[in-house]
Amino acid sequence: MSGANNTGGANNTGDVGNVGNVGNVGNVGNVGNVGNVGGMGGMGGASRPRILGAYLRRSFLQWLAGRAFIVTLVANQLAPPLIGLAVWTTALPRARSIASYYVVLLFVRLLTVSYENHTFSGRIYNGELADDLLRPHPVILQPLADNLALRLWHLLIGLPLLLATTLLTPIHLDAGDVALALPALLLAAALQFLFTYLLALSAFWTERAHGIVGFGATLIFLLGGVAAPLALFPPGVRAWGQALPFRAMLGFPVEVAVGGMGHGDLVSGYLWQAAWTAAFALGSVAAWRRGVRRYTAVGG
Repeated sequence: MSGANNTGGANNTGDVGNVGNVGNVGNVGNVGNVGNVGGMGGMGGASRPRILGAYLRRSFLQWLAGRAFIVTLVANQLAPPLIGLAVWTTALPRARSIASYYVVLLFVRLLTVSYENHTFSGRIYNGELADDLLRPHPVILQPLADNLALRLWHLLIGLPLLLATTLLTPIHLDAGDVALALPALLLAAALQFLFTYLLALSAFWTERAHGIVGFGATLIFLLGGVAAPLALFPPGVRAWGQALPFRAMLGFPVEVAVGGMGHGDLVSGYLWQAAWTAAFALGSVAAWRRGVRRYTAVGG
C-alpha cells in the first residue's frame, strides 16, 4: 500500500466496505471479519497469543534501534514522581508513607505507560490501517504488542534509577501489601491501555488525537495521584477522585502497596477498577465499529 492516507476527519468519507480498491480486494469488511468487535475479532483464540508474541518480539527489536529516544520517554515518566517525592517529603517530613508512595509510583508509571496516540493513531492518519484491516487477525493485537514492548523497554532503561532511588530513600513496604497490589497493577495497566486506545480512536474523526490523548494524560496527572496523593485532597474532591477512573490507573495500586488501606476501601477500589475497565473496553468496541465504517484509504 503506498500513498495511503486517512480522510476520516474533516471529509465525510464513505463506508469501510468501499476502501478505495485497496489491492483490488473488493469488500474489505469481509476480509478476516475485520469490521468486528473493536478490532478484537478475527482468528480463533488459540492463535492469538502466538500472533501477539510475534508482534511483541518484532516491536521490541524495532525499538532497540530507538532506545536513545526511549531514554527521553523514560525521563518524562520519571520526572513527575521524583519532583513529587522531593516536594512532599519536604512539605510533610513526618509523613513517612509519602516517600514510599512516590517510590512505588515510579515503578507503576513505567509499567503502565501508553502511547497509542503515536503507535496507533499514526497508522490511521498515514493509511497503514488499510493494511492492518486485511490481516486475518484482530487489529488490536499490533498496538497491544507495541504497548507491551514499550513498557518492557521503559522498565529495562529505568531500572537503574529505580534501584538507586529505592536504596537512597527510606521506604517501608510490607511484602503482603505488595502482593495484594499486584492484581491492582495488572488492572491499572489494562485500564490505562484501554483509556489511551479509546482516545486514540478519535483519529477516525479528527486530526487532533494527540491533543485529546494529551488532555487525558493531564487528567491522570492531576487526579491519578501523581501531582499529589489522593489522601491529601479535600474530602469532597477526594470522593470524586476515588470514583473517577484516573486513580484506578495509577494511584490505587500504589496506595495498596504502601499499606494502611481498610478492607472496605480495598474492595471498593478493585470494584471501581473492574467497572472502568469494562466501560472502556465497551467504549473501545463501540468507537472502533463506528470509526472503521467511515475510514477510507486511497492509493495504488
